[in-house]
Amino acid sequence: MEPRQQQFSLWYVLLAVSAMLLLQSVLFSPHVQTLPYSDFKVLLKAGKLKDITVGEAAITGTVNTDGIENLLPRQQVEEMQRQGKGDHPFSTLRVNDPNLVEELEAARVRFVGQADNKWIGTLLSWIVPAMLLFAVWSFLIKRVGGAASGMMEIGKSKAKVYMQKETGVTLADVAGIDEAKEELAEIVNFLKDPQRYRRLGGKIPKGVLLLGAPGTGKTLLAKAVAGEAGVPFFSMSGSDFVEMFVGVGAARVRDLFNQAETKAPCIIFIDELDALGKTRALSAVSGNEEREQTLNQLLVEMDGFDTNKGVIIMAATNRPEILDPALLRPGRFDRHVVLDRPDLKGREQIIKVHVRNVVLAPTVDLTNLAARTPGFAGADLANLVNEAALLAARKGKDAVDMADFDEALDRIVGGLEKKNRVMNPQEKETIAYHEAGHAIVAESRPHADRVSKVSIIPRGVAALGYTQQTPTEDRYLLKQSELLDRLDVLLGGRMAEQIVFGDVSTGAQNDLQRATDMARQMITQFGMSEQLGLVTYEDVPNPLFNGPGLMHRERKEYSESTAQIIDAEVRKILGDAGQRVKQTLLANRHKLDVLAKLLLEREVVDRPALELLLSEKVTPLTPGRPHPATHDASDARKGSHENEGKQ
Repeated sequence: MEPRQQQFSLWYVLLAVSAMLLLQSVLFSPHVQTLPYSDFKVLLKAGKLKDITVGEAAITGTVNTDGIENLLPRQQVEEMQRQGKGDHPFSTLRVNDPNLVEELEAARVRFVGQADNKWIGTLLSWIVPAMLLFAVWSFLIKRVGGAASGMMEIGKSKAKVYMQKETGVTLADVAGIDEAKEELAEIVNFLKDPQRYRRLGGKIPKGVLLLGAPGTGKTLLAKAVAGEAGVPFFSMSGSDFVEMFVGVGAARVRDLFNQAETKAPCIIFIDELDALGKTRALSAVSGNEEREQTLNQLLVEMDGFDTNKGVIIMAATNRPEILDPALLRPGRFDRHVVLDRPDLKGREQIIKVHVRNVVLAPTVDLTNLAARTPGFAGADLANLVNEAALLAARKGKDAVDMADFDEALDRIVGGLEKKNRVMNPQEKETIAYHEAGHAIVAESRPHADRVSKVSIIPRGVAALGYTQQTPTEDRYLLKQSELLDRLDVLLGGRMAEQIVFGDVSTGAQNDLQRATDMARQMITQFGMSEQLGLVTYEDVPNPLFNGPGLMHRERKEYSESTAQIIDAEVRKILGDAGQRVKQTLLANRHKLDVLAKLLLEREVVDRPALELLLSEKVTPLTPGRPHPATHDASDARKGSHENEGKQ
């Protein structure tokens, strides 16, 4: 557990100063009554003094304040008796008085001589408070983050060293990426038994570069390799090398490799390598020279060490296209391991890993859950399991059931449910027909994914409803007929609004955007236009690494006339799709009405109710009277939940 960051407070300084003043006044400067030398002589003759100590510069002792009212001035007596009557310590400066000893003997006062030791007083009054102040200042520096000590170690590596027990991860904890695990198993075997490879003259790869989209488990896999081999694991981010001081990054790279060689065999892991290893380019701006020096030092260190010492370099990035080519050549990062998003079987394995410590109800079907999460990475599935557990705990359940996973999935995909959003009946009816249009068209197309749920509950920022589809299998290639069916499903909501109300709303904006993008890709990237032929006109972004927020540079090497033809072909594809969808909805108008009414009544229609509605022969609705199929579908929906709970 990392130490909690403390905040600097002025009260700490004030408390330390007050403590030193109190210590100085109480311990080092006790209260002593100071007497004039004349008063000292008067009290001596009166027999009021005892235990006299004669020093080189002062005379100290004890004075009895009882009955001294007639011996000293009134003000002096009141000051001496302010501490109470009885014996009190006193002090007076010694003057050159040759008769002092005789007077002490005549008064029969016990007295001793003392040689003053000045260095002890100096030590107690100055050095000890100074040491106390230094201790308090050191404590405050540590509380505010150790800035002073950090300046002394600015050139040292910030790498965190994990031993086998501290990583807490082995290859058994990694699921869904079997091919990557097999690739890295060779690294583990080399670290455990290096002679097995050296006897044949083989050399282990110097570096392993893990490539993959965010959340696919690159860092987890690197920790699992170190935990499986039982060797030290140096973990550092690419941004940790960069500082405001020139030369610090290169110094940290040298220090990191020096530390690794002393603890060999070990693994060096650099996360987010793209922050450090961007392509070097000539530029008039010298702001990136520090990063380039750090990269140069990393290249030199990778060339300078021998893998036979047992030092393996691993790095991870989700942007390999911007890495410097010198990093990717053989002899540096020899092996490239690509981590793709898991398939259906991999998602099921990942979910099983994350539900080890979760109490599941007997009705939970992990296979069905994996089928409903296409495109989810390992981090997304871990978040899904955690959200379901939190929802079940919030409702006071004893176990996490399938309803919790359904709600968590809807929350992740669609956003937070807006229960308090008030919509007028006309808008709600428009949304119901819109989502019903998507569902009817999807169920009528042979190549479209099956509908698992239809909802008109608002979610997220702008989603007023959604139709959830579950693919029957993972697909890596799509045919033209399948793309056209998906295009029809996207236009189903817009066409349903136009048929029922004779008007359209702004709710289909996202559908139209996705449909337009798909149609343009069919024309410009996939060559699915008879008029344009087998030609591509735009670069295809890498779907593995480029997320939706990463802009890619398009290639526009065609004439204006070709651009007009592309626009015409896109409009033709969308227009033909709109006509097909319109015919389908007109042929199933009665089912469209029944499904919309059911959505207005229940807000959510699941798969069993939808199948019952589509399988029955639906007759036209009588105005003002609900259709029997609505109640049948609702009863079937209730029965499906009851049967689900009894399993």
